[in-house]
Order: sequence, then structure tokens, then C-alpha cells
Amino acid sequence: MVSGHLFLCRRNSWPAEEYVTKATLQLLDFDGGAPPSQAWRRRLDSHANKLKEFTVTFMEAMKMMSLGVRLWSYVREEASQGRKAPIDPFTRENHKPSASQGVPLGGMGSGSISRGFRGEFKHWQILPGSCEMSPVMANQFSIFVSRDGGSKKYSSVLAPGHHEGLKKSGDEGISSWDWNLSGQHSTYHALFPRAWTVYDGEPDPELKISCRQISPFIPHDYRDSSHPTSVFVYTLVNTGKDRAKVSLLMTWANSIGGTSHNSGGHYNEPFIGEDGVSGVLLHHKTGKDNPPVTFAIAACETQNVSVTVLPAFNLSGENCSSEKCSTAKGMWDKMCQDGQFDRANFDRGCTEPSSSGNAVCAAVSASTWVEPHGRCTVVFALAWSSPKIKFQKGRCYYRRYTKFYGTSERSAINLVHDALTKYKRWEEKIEEWQNPILRDERLPEWYKFTIFNELYFLVAGGTVWIDSEAPGLEENSRHGTNNEQERILSENANTNPVANHTSFGDDDVGRFLYLEGIEYIMWCTYDVHFYASFALLNLFPKIELSIQRDFAHAVLFEDKRKVKFLADGTWGIRKVKGAVPHDLGTHDPWHEMNAYNIHDTSKWKDLNPKFVLQVYRDFAATGDLVFARDVWPSVCAAMDYMDQFDRDGDGLIENDGFPDQTYDAWTVRGVSAYSGCLWLAALQAAATMAHRLGDRAVAEKFKVKFMKAKMVYESKLWNGSYFNYDSSSRSIQADQLAGQWYTAAAGLPPLFDEGRIRNVLQKIFEFNVMRVKGGRLGAVNGMNPNGKVDETCMQSREIWTGVTYSVAATMLHHDMEYQGFTTAEGIFIAGWSDEGYGYWFQTPEGWTIDGHYRSLVYMRPLAIWAMQWAITPPKAILEAPKINMMDRIHISPLAMRAFSESGVRKIAPKTSCFSSTVFHCDC
Repeated sequence: MVSGHLFLCRRNSWPAEEYVTKATLQLLDFDGGAPPSQAWRRRLDSHANKLKEFTVTFMEAMKMMSLGVRLWSYVREEASQGRKAPIDPFTRENHKPSASQGVPLGGMGSGSISRGFRGEFKHWQILPGSCEMSPVMANQFSIFVSRDGGSKKYSSVLAPGHHEGLKKSGDEGISSWDWNLSGQHSTYHALFPRAWTVYDGEPDPELKISCRQISPFIPHDYRDSSHPTSVFVYTLVNTGKDRAKVSLLMTWANSIGGTSHNSGGHYNEPFIGEDGVSGVLLHHKTGKDNPPVTFAIAACETQNVSVTVLPAFNLSGENCSSEKCSTAKGMWDKMCQDGQFDRANFDRGCTEPSSSGNAVCAAVSASTWVEPHGRCTVVFALAWSSPKIKFQKGRCYYRRYTKFYGTSERSAINLVHDALTKYKRWEEKIEEWQNPILRDERLPEWYKFTIFNELYFLVAGGTVWIDSEAPGLEENSRHGTNNEQERILSENANTNPVANHTSFGDDDVGRFLYLEGIEYIMWCTYDVHFYASFALLNLFPKIELSIQRDFAHAVLFEDKRKVKFLADGTWGIRKVKGAVPHDLGTHDPWHEMNAYNIHDTSKWKDLNPKFVLQVYRDFAATGDLVFARDVWPSVCAAMDYMDQFDRDGDGLIENDGFPDQTYDAWTVRGVSAYSGCLWLAALQAAATMAHRLGDRAVAEKFKVKFMKAKMVYESKLWNGSYFNYDSSSRSIQADQLAGQWYTAAAGLPPLFDEGRIRNVLQKIFEFNVMRVKGGRLGAVNGMNPNGKVDETCMQSREIWTGVTYSVAATMLHHDMEYQGFTTAEGIFIAGWSDEGYGYWFQTPEGWTIDGHYRSLVYMRPLAIWAMQWAITPPKAILEAPKINMMDRIHISPLAMRAFSESGVRKIAPKTSCFSSTVFHCDC
């Protein structure tokens, strides 16, 4: 735990006063309009540089050539079936990623839309596994101000820059709008799940404007956190001597990103709801037989705010000849002239479906008078209703929010209504959650907002949250399966315990998926979830337990369908019984696991130990005995499965000379620091869990194995200052104490002597961290003893963001606060600071020492929440009796004799779970 005021003299702080004048901050300190004192900040006129992607060296390319050929063939095969391969390094997006991201919109699991810090709406992930990166430029907020009876007028889109072809002659599209905002006096302030944009005298020098973006991401709230909606609260302060008529405008295209707005068949519909909520529904017909989506844009009418709408306008003048048809230019001119639309527009009803190639948009205006030196609040909201989710192999489910709003697309009206009427309560809950960290004087400033902002991934990471009470809706479009596969698939459908996941009473929170990353399209990649899961366990523990139940069921399941492994071209079965799956699938999650097919992950050495460690940590943190008992048979099966990798019977598993763990390009031979340490930790966790559940024989078996394996591990790998990478390399691996990290996080006794653990961590700090640009990049994965980066492969020379956070957390567990925060700060400096590479709200898996990224928007950086776990452990672990459970596990004389004798292969009699035991808790 962190104590004292270690970082009072060493803060990486971005005071709001350096971005917004104190006078403006005081004026906006009304109804939440002022940005918080701790936030990530950016000026709107900042340059958004293009991001640089990593490249492999010539030698790395040569080594991976055969893999590349097989992968290219597999990608083409999937494309021929209308599917996207889970890993596709060959297809490039037309829109190059840039340093322009901001806080995304919406809750978890119902699709997401990201919003750049300059206001653009992009990174559309409405459909599962699909990300349309380009912004939809018609989606904007704009302002119109009239003073002195109309003699002074200001109008502008509230975004800097302008659309290409600004004001070109005869243009009827959005280029005809007024793009007058320079951004020089406007700033962005992000503290997920909220963001503030402050316009300090732009475009009207006498009007201060704050836009506060709020999404319902509320820890431990399993209802509102599933809602696909966001609120935009505008605070207006008139510093002039004249009253001002201010009209705010929200425009929205009937689109789910990309070119979808041109596909045709879309229509809009005005509505007037309850409590002054009114706006427009945009009904979108998706392509490829995907379920439809309905957007709602709305504002709240009050005594001082008048709301009007324009149900439809076209982005160009083409195909717009009727009187009811407006162009983007005509809409803008109307707002400039009147500051509002005609009230009669509410009576228009549904518009005609759009024709192919014709993009249709809608607009909502909210107008108010602001008195001299007066203040006013105007509130907009956006919601999108896509109740049914369809995966590419045809299976459909209802999203979590439909449990509360029903399965009609028209529920967008209720979603947007509740957002406009409940957002203040959301904010109260958000502040109650965040304030203890924000006000903790022990913590460095950069950490206080970065820990919240890294949570963007739980919204923008392609999350899917379904209602487990609603059955999957079969559409049976099984592409590319032969008769034998159909037979096996049918058998699996009847026996697959993962697919037939059951509810658990009041604790049923549905089922949750999130992607490894937007470039690696696999759900709940487990070796990465090992790092990221601390965020869910901290904030949504019931979701974390639900994911663990899915994997526990999967352990006991076998899928005999044949799969070709691309690394070596061999064939095997999709899922081996006893092996923890790499992932829950891509195109048919829960039913077709292990979408990853580079290596045969049934031979990986880290997945099963990681499962056991996560299960025990979750049990220790929640005290949920029902969960522990339910998953215990899977824990035993996962542990027993690993016996085959103990080739010499010494209790310690060996790696098999290929990248058989999460570092899937970094070969491991024999006994290894990473896999071996995970195995030691899993043995101790399994023994302790068995003891707490009353399974004495199994507890004894795993304790004896642990004792023997620990002796072998230390004798073969310890070199006096750290553990060697493996049997053939002395590389210093940053992640070598991953097992000890989890041991400390779960409140278990340390695996090694405390002095030895601190020596290893100090070595990593001095070499992997500080010898790479003075600690300003994070911890490089591999470092040679001579102080040069290990360039064995591309992954050994990378800095992995999530691993760096986990190493920092391990340091905090062992009272190395300076080293821990300095290590993690390197990720902030390189990824989030002004002097870094621009990876905010799209933190990649890793970067090279020259800052080139690999795999943007990645799951593993959620491991920053492991640092908070170390700083403030959960009550169940913090208050647990300080007893070494391993000391309480009795070892029989026979087992002790077997442990003492050398060359004995069987350490203890083979014992199955619950063979002759009765459950009782011995906590």
C-alpha cells in the first residue's frame, strides 16, 4: 500500500488555469460547467499528427515468411465467405489513425461512437467486431448568436478547421456552413466518462460556453451502465451588456459510419416526448442483413429553452426538388436567419426512405435568451437503439439494455428521455466513485486522471453485453461448413456448457464480451484478460465473475472440428478438453471458441495457470462461495491438464521451444521465468482454494507439487539478481514475476523471499525501465544483461503498456512506490502527454523504442487498475486473517516422503476433486 506524500514534490500536473483563464473558470462554475481540477487537457487548435505503425526487421520478416503466406491465404478464405479474419495485417483502413481521440460515447456493450477532442464523431462500433474509423462530418454541434436586435450576429460550427471545399461556389453541402472556430481559445478536458469543451470567447467574444459530455458508465450499476446514450450539457454565460439570443444546433446523419449513409432505405421521424423532451428519430437500415438501428437526437424544452426540429435535410442539392426537401445550406441559412425551425415540422410524420447515394440528416435546435451577465443551461442527448445483435455466422442475441427497455428500436425515445432526466444522478454517482482517488494526496497528478481515462476501452473496445434471459435467436446462416462440421456443430450445440450458460438468480447480469483490440478481433482473449480483468473486478465484479464462469464451463468442453494452425501449417482440433481457450471466438462466440489460430493454444503454458489465478483472486476478493464451488471442478481439470508439460516429473512445467504463451512471437525453451512463475502461483492458489473449500486431499497434492516445483524453479533460473528468461537465455524479462504479482494481489504468501523479489524488481527498474530513454517509455519486455535491448524478436524489443502497468503494480505491492509510479509514468509520458506520441484514448498493445505502435485500442492497458488494487486492496483481502493458508495444509508422511526422495515421478497419489470430501468453508 502507498503511504506518505511521496510525490508532493514531483507532479506531472496540468492545471486548468493553464488552459482556461481563472475568470472564465469562475464564470462557468455553475451547474457543473467548469472542468475539473484533474483532467487530461488539449487545446482545440492542437495538431493531430498521424500515428506511426511499427515495422518488422528484415530478419524478423524472413522468420515469419511462412506464417505470413498462410495468414494471407486464410484472410482471403474468410473474405470469400463474407467474414473478416480475426487477425488481418494486410488490409489497411483508408482513414489513417491520428492523435485526435477523445472520450467515447455511451455505456458498455450496446455499440459505441468515439468523439475526438476537437468534436468529431468517429470510430463507429455499432455492429459487433466492426469499426468504421472515419468521422461523419455532418454530425456537429453549432451555435448562432444574435445581439442588439440582430445588428451583431455570430454563427459557427463548434469545431475547429473546416470541411474540404469551404464555401465553394454553389455548394449545398456542409462546406457551406460557417466553420469560423479557430480553436485558439477553446480547450478540451477529459475525465472519463465525462469530458468538457470550453469555448472561451469563440465565436462570440462576450459569450463563454462549456459543453459537458456525460455517458452512463457507473461502477456497480448493471442497469444504467448498459445504456447506449450520452448527454451534452451546454452552459452559457453572457459577459456582455446586451441580452443575447443563443441557438444551439445538433445535426446528425442517418449513418452508422463509413459510407452507410449512402446505402438508401433510411428515414427520419420527428417526435415530442414527455417532460419537454423532443427531437428526431433516425431509422437506419443496415446492410448485409444486420439488424436495424434507430438513433434519437433530442433536447429538453424548459420555460427558458425552446426546441424545434428539422426532420430531414440532404447533404447535397442532388435529388432534392420538393418543397419539403432541405439542403444542408438551406438548413444553415434558416438557422442564421431565424435561430430556429418551424414548429409545424413536428407534424410532418415520417420522411420518405432515402434513395441510394442520397445521405439524409436531421437537426434539433434549442434556443434561449441569455440576459446580460446571465447564465443558462441547454441540454441535448443522443441515443441509439440496436436491440438485436447478430454475429457473422448468424446467431443473434438481445442486448443487455433491452431487459429494461424492451426490444423495439423505438426504445431510443425512452433512452434519450431518461438520459435527459437522469444525467444529474449519473454525475453524482460518478463523482462519488472518482473523488476518493482524485482527492488522494499520495498519488501523482497524471495517475489520477489517467486511471479513469484508460477505462475508455470498456466502451470503445468493441464491448457486447447481452441479456442472458433472452434466448439466442438462431438464423442458421452457417457459411462454409461441410456435413461433418455440421454434425459436430450439432453435437456441440447440445453439449456445450458455455453456449448453454445458465442464469444465477439475482446475480444474473447477462453475458459480457470485449475485444482483444480493434485490430485483433477476438472476444475476451484470456491471456490478455489476465491483465485487464482488474478493471472489471474493481468496478463491475459481477461481470468479471460471469466471464470466469464462461471460461470455467469452456475448460470442460471439447470441440473436435479441425483447425489449421498457421505458424507451422499443422492441423488439430478447435478446443481440447481441459485446456483453457485462448478466446471465446469471433463470429460465433461461446459456440465456436479459439478464433486465434496462429498457434495451437492447447499447448500454451500460461492460459491454465492464469485461469486458476484469476478464479482464486476473484474468490478471495468477493468471498463468493457459490462461485468458488461452481468453478472448482474446472480449476482441478485445468491443473491436471498441465501435468503433461512436466516432462521430467520435477513438479515444474517446461516450455516446448515455440512461443507457447502470451508473447506469441518470443520463443521459450525449457523452464522459463514467466510460465514457471505463473505455474508456481497457480499451484499455491489451487492448494489454498482446495483447503478453503474443504478438499483436503487435493490441497495436499498441490502443496507438495508447489514445494518441489519452487525448489526446481529457483535452482534452474536464479542467477543472483533475477530469474533468467528461460533455460537458454539470460534476458531480463520485465514480466518475469507475473505469478508473484497475482499472488500478492490475492493476499497469498509470497512465492519467494521478499529480498529476492525486491532485487528482481529493482533490476527490472534499472535495466528495462531506466535504460530506455531514461524511463520515459515504460518497461521494455526484454533487456540483455549488458544493458542493450533484447532484439531476439519484435516482442522482446517492444514496450507493452499493460505489462508495464502490471510491473508497476507488483512494485507497489512490495513497497517500491517510487519505482512503481516512475515505471508507469513512462506510459503516460509516451502515450498521453503533450511530448508523447499521441496515443490517448487509443492506447496500443505496445510501442517500439522510437514510439511506433502495434495494435491500437487494446485491452491490456486496463491493467492500470491493478495499481489501484495494490494501493487500496479490496476489503475482503485487506481484512482477511493474516494466516499463511499453506501452513495449514497438512501433508501426510507418505506425501512428505515422496517429496523428499529424488527421482520420484508421482509426487502424491492421483486425487480427483471431491472424491470423498464434503464441502465446508474453512476461511
